[in-house]
Amino acid sequence: MKIVVDAMGGDHAPHAVVAGVIQAVKEFDVKIILVGVQKDVEAELARYAYPKERVEVVHAPEVIGMEEHATVAIRKKRASSISVGIDIIKEARADAFVSAGNTGAVVAASSFILGMLKGVERPAIGLVLPTLKRFSFLIDVGANTNPKPEHLCHSAQMAGVYAREVLGLENPTIGLLNIGEESTKGGDFVKETHKLMEERVPNFIGNVEANEVFTGRADCIICDGFVGNVLIKVSEGLMESAAALLRREIKKSFLAMAGAVAMKSRLQHIKKLADYTEYGGAPLLGVNGVVMISHGRSSPKAIKNAIRATVRELEHNILAAMASELSR
Repeated sequence: MKIVVDAMGGDHAPHAVVAGVIQAVKEFDVKIILVGVQKDVEAELARYAYPKERVEVVHAPEVIGMEEHATVAIRKKRASSISVGIDIIKEARADAFVSAGNTGAVVAASSFILGMLKGVERPAIGLVLPTLKRFSFLIDVGANTNPKPEHLCHSAQMAGVYAREVLGLENPTIGLLNIGEESTKGGDFVKETHKLMEERVPNFIGNVEANEVFTGRADCIICDGFVGNVLIKVSEGLMESAAALLRREIKKSFLAMAGAVAMKSRLQHIKKLADYTEYGGAPLLGVNGVVMISHGRSSPKAIKNAIRATVRELEHNILAAMASELSR
């Protein structure tokens, strides 16, 4: 399989992106097309020994910055690494696209260039979250901040397919994120969405409150992109602050430091579960192509794992599975 990677996407591009790609081609059976400013990408590649037949560079002279307005940038910068990379997917010269760049631009370009799957009106970004049981799939986390109830139903259908086919969850349960468990809770939008999901979505278990997100009560948790994005950023900030607070307090006591040494392996396991770099990326679902969005702060490890997650999607032929589900 062949995967296009946006070499210019992310806060640490192209260095971190190229380093992650080198790790990926050494570990996975995959070929990579790196799209970006050719001289910069090749300068980074020159630092490594790697199987050169498995890495190709395609020149894209323009770069969309993280702060740029997504739709304006896509219109004005048709030679950007994002647009050129997605064009390659559209032309069937590769199987998937990975980017840690401007999320809005990736969503806009994917929707415009690739089009939508039949039966889906808006794309949605999903994210795997660790829970007390195993993990949950949260969708949407930023693609669609002003959806209609039908759009959340589409997200629920896609989440169920992704959880079953890619994450290996048999008959995944679906929950709607809300301020209370009762169907009468929330505004008109959420109440109407709840009603539609009861009618249309298999394994719908009703509302899930925010304090249940990490308990594993639902395998898939559905919300609009604004709520989902706030949720994950609060969670990231909480984990980082809790870790910093724990380190600070441990250093104040010799006994605490000794205990931390004794618990080192377990603490490392917990850190690994909560580390976004372990999961690599968030799939953009609903577009007619396999697109993976990585964190803007992605390290080489995160890029490598985003490629690994993309390989897993391709191996399970997620597009065909979703098209089949949505056609019903």
